Amino acid sequence: MSGYLTGVLVVLAFNVIAAYAVYLPLAAGQLNLGIAGFMAIGAYGAAFLTNEYAWPLWAAVPVGAAAAGLTGILIGIPVLRTHGIYLAMATFALGQVISAIFLNLEVVGGAAGYPVTDYAGPYAVFAAAGGVVALMLLISRTRFQLYLTAVKSDPTVADLMGISVRGMQVAAFALGAAVAGFGGAFYAHHYNFVEAQHFSVLLSVYTVLYVLFGGTQTVWGPLVGAAFFTLVPELLRASNEWRYALFAVFIILFMAVRPQGLVTAALLRMFRRRTAEGEA
Repeated sequence: MSGYLTGVLVVLAFNVIAAYAVYLPLAAGQLNLGIAGFMAIGAYGAAFLTNEYAWPLWAAVPVGAAAAGLTGILIGIPVLRTHGIYLAMATFALGQVISAIFLNLEVVGGAAGYPVTDYAGPYAVFAAAGGVVALMLLISRTRFQLYLTAVKSDPTVADLMGISVRGMQVAAFALGAAVAGFGGAFYAHHYNFVEAQHFSVLLSVYTVLYVLFGGTQTVWGPLVGAAFFTLVPELLRASNEWRYALFAVFIILFMAVRPQGLVTAALLRMFRRRTAEGEA
């Protein structure tokens, strides 16, 4: 595998992890625009443990993810009292605050960035992304996913059915934060450098676009959306002067025609039906 292809696939792996971190809160009807902040917590937390305390990578990464998840719980309880655009604005501000904290925290390099000693190779990153996809597929087959769908569809009815709406929202928010922290921890150890400027609001916005484009109705949507936004610009690289314009026009037209996203529940049902007919 060439270095260029490996680099593109590594970027794809990180985008897939980030997309699923956004997908989990969206599955409960929450738009989290602060996902980059939780990635920063995982990145700096795991890097600090491997740098300063010589922790092995396999131990530091889960702790970084857990720190992001715990932060998600502590922040999610008050923040999730808001809804709609107010929730989006609150998470947007949250991401900015977290990034600003690390930007001014001298113990991890401040604005100059933080070099990381341990290295996670490309195949470790691929395995991490594969593990996240497997986890999402597992969750999609549990009652937890059904409860999230119920909360998103109609919180009042879900509450009448005995589902703890706030509890499910906080759980989805915290689990998404933990997945983001997991990806951030691997990011720090693959590139061997962390800087707070990378975890900007643009990273959160791009990641939300992956999920909305791929679709939020099925667990495959974030994977397809992340792959599209990562690979198609590279395929258009030959027309370097126009590739971003062509890409933007296509996205606008596509979302106007298919606002529910690329992968929908109806599309998957049709695919399964045709597969079953073909086997018969």
